[in-house]
Amino acid sequence: MPTAKVHRISANAPDDVSGIERAIAEKRIDPAGIVAIFGKTEGNGLVNDFSRGFATSSLGLMLERHLPRERAAGVCLVMSGGTEGAMAPHFVLFERSGGDSGHAGALALGRAHTHEVPAEHLGRLAHVDMVATGVRVAMRDAAIADPADVHFVQVKCPLLTATRVAAAEARGAKVAVRDTLKSMGLSRAASALGVAVALGETERAALSDAAIGVDYSRWSGRASCSAGIELLNNEIVVLGMSEKWSGPLAIEHAVMTDALDVEPVRAALARLGLASAGQLGEGERRRLVALLAKAEASSRGRLRGHRHTMLDDSDISSTRHARAFVAGALGGLVGHAEIFVSGGAEHQGPDGGGPVAAIVERDL
Repeated sequence: MPTAKVHRISANAPDDVSGIERAIAEKRIDPAGIVAIFGKTEGNGLVNDFSRGFATSSLGLMLERHLPRERAAGVCLVMSGGTEGAMAPHFVLFERSGGDSGHAGALALGRAHTHEVPAEHLGRLAHVDMVATGVRVAMRDAAIADPADVHFVQVKCPLLTATRVAAAEARGAKVAVRDTLKSMGLSRAASALGVAVALGETERAALSDAAIGVDYSRWSGRASCSAGIELLNNEIVVLGMSEKWSGPLAIEHAVMTDALDVEPVRAALARLGLASAGQLGEGERRRLVALLAKAEASSRGRLRGHRHTMLDDSDISSTRHARAFVAGALGGLVGHAEIFVSGGAEHQGPDGGGPVAAIVERDL
């Protein structure tokens, strides 16, 4: 039975892979078992956030020092830009290790890489279908048969640049949107609906191109999608529970209905054995291996009846405000700020809210 290991490693810069290298040298990480690496980098999280590509390149070169190039390329690298407020830059590394005689029924990991997304397919039903297929592939890789056992699906998806738009139009293709910033939202939206279709959260027949990024009544409670300039395909990581995996780690998810709604997260932590009425104590914090979340400013411009200005700020993107706010709310709950909060939650949880997943080392 395979065992999942999760390592949360601080980073001093987007290219700071020294913590991972040190863990490999000390035999705490076996590079042959690395499935995926999520990273929070201190860029702006927008189209021109090259901190994501810098981190991806640095991680790729590091992996190639320990693995054949083809094996290194198989690792899913999901870089999420923006560590606003006190959110701490860090990496979350997922490793699949050999058999463990411990507790059966544990955290399971699966991954998939889709082919390149044609510019004219990005943000449309073809993109939804591509991601849905990829999620099913990743579920099989994780030995998860029942979609109910999936607790979080992380998708790294592409965006459009002026060059990609021009190339598509030159061959007679029409893209869904020419605005490169808006293409990020559409890509996340289509990816999230792909997750929702694969997990049975919405019917494929109920979707249309026109509904993507518009009809937010349809959403996934387990999708986390991040768009970036550093790739042209979709990289998909499925996290769930499987009786075919063993070990001490377990995962639960919750859905925040708005940016202040930490009680569902507290309940998920309690289901994992961290039943604190207030902020987690030091011992409980050590058992919380990773906290993954989405953040989005409410489109109504209100948070529990009070006006917010996140959507009106012409200097700072609302996704940056939302990341900082949600990281602060969750940080107050768990007692630290090394939290993976990704902005832009189109079809990922209800308007103004978003999915959250906690991975905890159980007291077996």
